[in-house]
Amino acid sequence: MSPLAPPLPVVLDTNVVLDLYVFEDPALRVLQTALGAGTLVAWAEDATLAELGFVLASRHFLPGRNMEGRSTALERYRASVKVLPPDASGAALELPRCKDRDDQKFLLLAARAGAAWLVSKDKRVLSMADRRELPFVILTPRQAVARLEAQALVTGR
Repeated sequence: MSPLAPPLPVVLDTNVVLDLYVFEDPALRVLQTALGAGTLVAWAEDATLAELGFVLASRHFLPGRNMEGRSTALERYRASVKVLPPDASGAALELPRCKDRDDQKFLLLAARAGAAWLVSKDKRVLSMADRRELPFVILTPRQAVARLEAQALVTGR
């Protein structure tokens, strides 16, 4: 991105957030760096934060990892995202339906936030990537990294 370009708005699904903030996946370092540098701005809302909190609090999630580390991951994520307030208008967005109703919230958030990308690892979400009526692009984390790397080559950053 050029130095004057606004940050690119994105939505990260729960599994991507876990890879970034819990597992610190080195393959996603470029994505983490772009978020930290403000090249990307991630959006969340109460429902997506609640899902992340539920997963992190589950006794089935990483049974050997202490709760303090999980709480720290949630706090780090919360500090790095912009939280979209609830939609008080009640206006329904016309979006295709995800086969997994639990993932529809990420589609709605991406549309409401004006996100350019919805970065997901979920097969049902990714199966919708070719839907032209979506106002954003659905990418895997690796596709997002590739786009960021390609952009860095173009801009020399």
